[in-house]
Amino acid sequence: MTQLSHDTALPSQRLPVYRAQTLVVSDGANLGDSLSFSEELVPDDIYTLSAHAEQESLSLRTNIEGEHFVASDSSLGTMGARVFLDCVATFMPPSGDTIEVLVLVEVDEDGGVVDIYGAPLAPLTPKTDYALVGFDRDSAATRLAQLACVSFTAGTRITLASGEQRLIQEVQVGDRVLTRDAGPQPVRWIGHSVQRASGEFAPIVITAGTLNNTDDLRVSPDHRLFIYQREDRLGVGRSELLIKARHLVNDTTVYVQEGGFVDYYQIMFGTHQIIFAEGISAETMQIDTRTQSVLPPDVKDQVNVSGGDGRGTPQSQFEVHESLLKRPDAAALLKRASSK
Repeated sequence: MTQLSHDTALPSQRLPVYRAQTLVVSDGANLGDSLSFSEELVPDDIYTLSAHAEQESLSLRTNIEGEHFVASDSSLGTMGARVFLDCVATFMPPSGDTIEVLVLVEVDEDGGVVDIYGAPLAPLTPKTDYALVGFDRDSAATRLAQLACVSFTAGTRITLASGEQRLIQEVQVGDRVLTRDAGPQPVRWIGHSVQRASGEFAPIVITAGTLNNTDDLRVSPDHRLFIYQREDRLGVGRSELLIKARHLVNDTTVYVQEGGFVDYYQIMFGTHQIIFAEGISAETMQIDTRTQSVLPPDVKDQVNVSGGDGRGTPQSQFEVHESLLKRPDAAALLKRASSK
């Protein structure tokens, strides 16, 4: 039986981004300039997303010091190049809502700027005017951490050590939860946040029965599910798999639920664990250099923050690459592969 330890390397973190040159000031002090780092941003400038702008995928890995680098599976950037979290820029479209954009800066070995990316935390629309309301240099790490935190939504039933199915919002610190690899384990911390269910914060719904789950399971997009294959139907070459929820989306049995707000809950143990949610084996929050900023100070002082370089570790070996799941029947294949 596989033990997923807190000291294994971190999975890469995927961010859908726009290249800076696709978001340009159409009116204001920086007229004609593209999105830049905080020192060059001017509030009240109006930005317009190019009609031909396409979101691309930037994948980051994080080391034990909390430094970010372009991951090997990234379709953007130079592998291994340093990436700085510059700020969170807040924009306002004509509708009056606000949209946050995480500004990231890739640099070369000499510290020179190679490229700038904007990762919107809610969808941006081409040929729409966005007024820069402001920017915050201190919240960038926290927003990235919130994206990295694997979360269950309110209403998810968690299996306790006693066999009781308890709603995640009713689980308390100290409750003993059944884990796949370590038996009953006490909860160390429960986190809760309310996010707009849009873009990267929109939950993924795995409908009842899709993976032999008893009811619909709603999780954050990068939440990884643990699948034990009795038959290797995907051709992965191993029986134990970690699969991100977002990679199973087929718009029928697994879909993105946009709209309104979502209550996300994070559950943490002494080490990274696999627990049972709606009958599905799913990972818990991993305390590492990406996620530690969401912890309150008293909890952060009591846990061992782990990190890694993303190479040659058990977790990276178990995670299934997205390319093997780009098929509408992936969820159905996994259900059959894991059934008795």
